[in-house]
Amino acid sequence: MAKPSILLVDDEHDFLELMATRIKSWGYGAITASNGKDALGIMQTKKPDIVILDYMMPEMDGIKTLKEIRKISASIPVVMMTAYPDERSIKGAEQLGVSTYIPKMSMYSDMQSVLKSTLHMIEEKLSSGKR
Repeated sequence: MAKPSILLVDDEHDFLELMATRIKSWGYGAITASNGKDALGIMQTKKPDIVILDYMMPEMDGIKTLKEIRKISASIPVVMMTAYPDERSIKGAEQLGVSTYIPKMSMYSDMQSVLKSTLHMIEEKLSSGKR
């Protein structure tokens, strides 16, 4: 199996670069987008295995971006992150099939285990022919 590719979408450039470096150090491919529109273009051309999507972004927020991602791929795992988790945003994201919801403050400690479990879920679907 080829190295899984992770699409990171966040409007905070420093955070985006730091997470991309960290994800690459874990052995995954990292593709970055600084806004929802760019992420949708990447979804069409690069076909990532997982999307890590920020909830709060200018112009096209995470929910709007996720709705458009679901039009491209109903099954791609999406991990939603936010600096300001609240029940309303979590509920809206869950209705769109978010795999996991992570507060940004725990991204550094939780992301590697989230990626491993999400990739395991993908492998199980592939082995059962459901993808």
